[in-house]
Amino acid sequence: MAVRLSRRKIATYYADQLLAGRADVARELAAYLIDTKRTREATLIIRDVEDALEKRGVMVADVASAFQLSDAAKSAITSFLQAHSSASDVRLRESVDTTLLGGVRINTPSDEFDSTLRKKLAQLKATKV
Repeated sequence: MAVRLSRRKIATYYADQLLAGRADVARELAAYLIDTKRTREATLIIRDVEDALEKRGVMVADVASAFQLSDAAKSAITSFLQAHSSASDVRLRESVDTTLLGGVRINTPSDEFDSTLRKKLAQLKATKV
């Protein structure tokens, strides 16, 4: 039977393994979670791993936009995130959200940047009141 570790220890270990270039890290983490019957914690542990990576200078950012991002937009987002954090390496996880009219929403382990058209319209409406 596997030893039950804290989420922080798990995150630290797997962040270090990812940075060391191990290809089988996801499989190992999944096996550990199944073996210790902690699969319900998977989402939380992944967030903890991403937080641990950010502390080591590697930021994973979720970017939602109405349309597929151009290379120029990806580059601009990466530069923006590097300028507003201590991350030297930024990895974008992109998704297309058809409910957005325009702009982007960026979620990182430590912050959220919302420059969607919906957000800007809501701010404009709030200032008129």
